Parts: sequence; C-alpha cells; structure tokens
Amino acid sequence: MLVVINSRSAVSKSVGEYYCVRRGIPRQNAVQISAPEAEEIDRAAFERDIARPVLKALAGRARSGRIDALVLTKGVPLRIRGVQRGMRAEGASVDSELAALPLRRRPGNPAFSYEGPLRNPYFGSRETFDSDRFSIYLVTRLDGYTFADVKAAIDRSAAARDTGVAVLDAKSGNAASAGDLWLKSAAASLPRERVVADFSAAVLTGVRGVIAYASWGSNDPARKARDPGFTYLPGAIATQYVSTDGRTFTEPPAGWQPATWENRAGYWAGSPQGLAADFLRQGATGASGHVDEPYLQFTPRPDILLPAYIVQRRTLAESFWASIPAVSWMNIVIGDPLCRLAP
Repeated sequence: MLVVINSRSAVSKSVGEYYCVRRGIPRQNAVQISAPEAEEIDRAAFERDIARPVLKALAGRARSGRIDALVLTKGVPLRIRGVQRGMRAEGASVDSELAALPLRRRPGNPAFSYEGPLRNPYFGSRETFDSDRFSIYLVTRLDGYTFADVKAAIDRSAAARDTGVAVLDAKSGNAASAGDLWLKSAAASLPRERVVADFSAAVLTGVRGVIAYASWGSNDPARKARDPGFTYLPGAIATQYVSTDGRTFTEPPAGWQPATWENRAGYWAGSPQGLAADFLRQGATGASGHVDEPYLQFTPRPDILLPAYIVQRRTLAESFWASIPAVSWMNIVIGDPLCRLAP
C-alpha cells in the first residue's frame, strides 16, 4: 500500500505516523503531498497537488513491488469541485478519482471526459484484488471528526474478530425498491444466527454486538436520532443509502440532527442528511460515504459487501470496493484497508 500524507496538515502527519507505526508500514510506503488544507479543491489542484505526486511515488515503487491500495489520511482534500449535472456531474471524491488512476493513465486508453462515473472493473468480483488485473486502486481514508476518532478506529481494526451480528434496517413503504431488495438479499446471504433484520416501519435501535450495519440512515422518515444506540464490536463496518453522508468531516454542533431538505435551518455543510463520520464516533471501525449525489445504483451493495466481509472474510478495502459499481464518482471508503475479521 501507499500511505498519502498532506504535509500542510498537522493532523494528516499525525494520522500517517500513527498508522504506519501501528501497522508496521515501511517508511518508503508513505508519500508526502502538499495540497490545500481544505475539504474541497478544484480539478487543477487535484491534478497538480495530489494525482501528480502520487503517480510519481507509484512509479518509484514499481520496481520494488505492486501497489494495490492507497490510504489517505485526515487532512487530505475530500472532494473535487465540478459542475453537477446529474449523471453527467464533473465533480467526484478525491478518493474515487485516485481509485480510477490506472484506468485514466493506462497506455492506449481512449480520450475520456470527467463527466459521470466509470465502471468499476472489480465490482462483484469474489477474487483477491490485484491492481494490475483490475486496473484500479483500492482507496480508503483514515478519517473522522477528530484525531482521537481516527486513532480509535485504527486500534479497533487491529483487534477485529469474526463475531457479532449484522443489522439490516429497511424503511416503511419501500418493499419493492432496489435498496430494500438488496438488504433482503444481504440478510439471506448470511448465517441466520448472525442477522438482526427489520423490514417494517420500525427503526432498529439498541442492538449489542454489531459487526455490520446497513440501512437508509437519515433517509428513513421513521428515524429521529443520529445515534441508534448500537454497541459496535472491533472491526464493525457500516453503510447507508444517503446521498451526502461523506460531504464533510467537520463536526456539527452536539445538538444537530438530520432534517428535511425543506428545512434549511437544519443543514450542516450544505445538506440536512446524516453523516458517515458519526459511525466512527459511535464505535464502528469502517464505513462508506458519498461526497455528493451518487444515485442509488452507485451506492455500496450490501448484498455484496456483507457476505464478502463476514462470510468470505475479505479485507475491508476489498469488501467495500467489490460492492461499489463505479469509480471516478462520489464514493468514499473510511477505514484501515487491512482490517479483516480474524477467526
């Protein structure tokens, strides 16, 4: 792997140093970039300050071994500004654009546009990842509201064990939607004794020993609180069908709650929707998110993610990216890519 550290960010340097020591990552597997200490940058800054130095570092590593994963540290920019035109949007997450670097740069690749998503060649695969074969990188982000949140998640990753239950929570009146069908398929793919599922109008709360969680998050009208009160186990992951849950890692006020789009007073960082960083604060080890509208068909598929992680015991990075249909799009994956449920 290659750990990406922003030299302009004190927290990025702290996270990078802690992770490399905690996981025994050699010094030569870290690259320092010099990018704006901002969550949003333009396309020119992405190419100049992030893509170019990362590609240079990758070229320098080519003779000593293949790189499969890029690990971004808190303080590395989050999203690339671009005109939002539905499925032709030019914006993307920094993470997903880096994932697409081999597709963008490979010899003979035809001319491309930054509009819209690119097909993820690893989507749906059950194989061990190989960047040479699948022509993407597995990109994850060590992030959270604070350095303490990130450090705790790294520590939990190292303690991950194959135990606990998967919680799957649908929403009322949505039984025929693709999202709920994927949740039902995910439930059917796991050992029965390891599933807590609800497909009614109720919202599951207070579940103990949670190793995975998939739901509609703040898009479920019956959900009234940010924290469902779960007790997460080390190694727990979470995903939700929420369009903007990865839009920021700036912590909202303690009393803030997700609201409706009509209630602009309830917005935080440009949206009223829930935040993926809450999962890390509440005790999860990894999560997915979206910096802007991905559309349901490009959110992580829980029916692929959960069996990959729990049944096949694949790494966090492999499990999430096998479940995400697109790269060069809005998706982010939060967590240690090496995290795996040990027997």
